[in-house]
Amino acid sequence: MPKGTTNEYWKALHAGAEAAAQELGVRIVWKGPLQENDREAQQKVVEDLVVRGVDGLVLVPLDSKALVPPVKEADGRGTPVVVADSDLEWDGRASYVATDNRRGGELAAEALADMLGGQGKIIVLRHMEGSASTHAREEGFLAKIAESSGIEVLSSNQYAGPQPEGAYQAAENLLNSFPEVDGVFCPSEPSVFGMLRALQDAGRADGLHFVGFDSNEKLVEALRKGEIDALVLQSPVRMGELAVKACVEAARGGTPDKVIDTGVTVVRSAEVDDPAVQALLRPDLSILGQ
Repeated sequence: MPKGTTNEYWKALHAGAEAAAQELGVRIVWKGPLQENDREAQQKVVEDLVVRGVDGLVLVPLDSKALVPPVKEADGRGTPVVVADSDLEWDGRASYVATDNRRGGELAAEALADMLGGQGKIIVLRHMEGSASTHAREEGFLAKIAESSGIEVLSSNQYAGPQPEGAYQAAENLLNSFPEVDGVFCPSEPSVFGMLRALQDAGRADGLHFVGFDSNEKLVEALRKGEIDALVLQSPVRMGELAVKACVEAARGGTPDKVIDTGVTVVRSAEVDDPAVQALLRPDLSILGQ
């Protein structure tokens, strides 16, 4: 069950999950909230699935704490729970299948510091409070960028939220508050897209260095043009596939690895047409009929 059902990242994770389900001869129920900040809706979906008696549960938590009670109930019923993408503050999960998000943030910081030559002023537009995956990226980024003594972080406490309009407004406010900024880091697809729009509207898309996380068609186009200098890419297809496989293994009495790292890659503008990069930027969703 994803954090949401609309953006490209969750569609790619769904494709991987469906591929694994077909390979293993199982059926998946793909349900999630429409909005990526609707904790109550996600909690209700989990509760409903537990009551229905599913054989296993793969969960991408919106919040690191809010979903602990229903997954404990699932565990108490003997239903294995695999957590993917963003962790829970609960050690009862059968497996955690995810990007090393802190490392992803560190790689973003290394890339931005290199672009700036170790000198300059930057801002960070965070994703959303309570999201464990993006929090790890943000903290990894800030810890690594602090090693560059010539780089000053002007702002790191503003949140984009999960929706494009909110992200755009937050980005616009930051750019207005810090016109002297030389570099930007955004840790999620919505925050990157909101910042990109704000930079384009302000005529500044070519005027600073911009590193983001995740991708969609518009972000790939901006990466090709150099409006985004680099994107840190996960492998949501692989994540969905391995999460379902771990859940099925646990449901059939096996013991999957407790932590499964699905990898992270920094892609710069000049690398956008590399075939291996294209597979990450434009995952095959044909299994979903798309």
